[in-house]
Amino acid sequence: MNSQPFPRTTAPTSAGPQLRLLRRQAGLSQLDLAMIAGISQRHLSCIETGRARPGPGTLHNLLMALELPLEQCNSLFLASGYAPRYETTPLSSPAMDAVRDAISHVLHANNPAPAIVLGSHWEVLAANASTAALFNLLGLPAEAAQGLNLLTTLLQPGGLGDHLINPGQIRSIAWQRATREALDNPALASLLQTLTPPQACESVSNELPPLVLTRIASPRGELNFMSTFTTFGMPLDITVTSLRIEHLIPADTRTWQIMTAAYERSSG
Repeated sequence: MNSQPFPRTTAPTSAGPQLRLLRRQAGLSQLDLAMIAGISQRHLSCIETGRARPGPGTLHNLLMALELPLEQCNSLFLASGYAPRYETTPLSSPAMDAVRDAISHVLHANNPAPAIVLGSHWEVLAANASTAALFNLLGLPAEAAQGLNLLTTLLQPGGLGDHLINPGQIRSIAWQRATREALDNPALASLLQTLTPPQACESVSNELPPLVLTRIASPRGELNFMSTFTTFGMPLDITVTSLRIEHLIPADTRTWQIMTAAYERSSG
């Protein structure tokens, strides 16, 4: 995302000046944003100066072009005189059946590699069978995989972080990512205040790997995982925007073999 959190202390109150500031923060010219949103540059200029009021459809297109968080988009709708447009639907709602089915399919398809679903506060909403198998390998309660907070278990003693071979790297990356997200997430900011920031990561080598691996010590030996994330494309619900699935993909043959055997034991 190119845009940065909107500075609340100096924020203009009307929608036009807010849009102009957000466009500049995103590094877009009026012509750039107008072309992406499908309107004329002259119309956009009138909107930014307050000479024209954008219709709901035009405002939606502008906000999507700026890639703003949906909570912030609701504030712009209010500033334009409209009701908030984007809802926060509980994941358990019948309206979210398709989303839950998609999550279930992705989690199952990821076996024998671990995968977890994270909410906006880094809470684990769901996990696949291979995640439970990994917890069993580490001597952690398998049933605890779902319901954990990933930040807490990485940063506090007694959790998954204790089993990391490279805790400095992983904890620093997690802390930095969560701190950025907390700029627009008061609940996450409150959680971070209860946690101790990790110490500065060890010095960086001149030869950097393509990506940082999650390296875990287990009774079967070292396990190495690549971390990737799946998110929903084109979300128009605040709950859906906050969901992400983290995949821990084995980074070597031995890790694949160990996870496959652990998964088969747990499913048999």
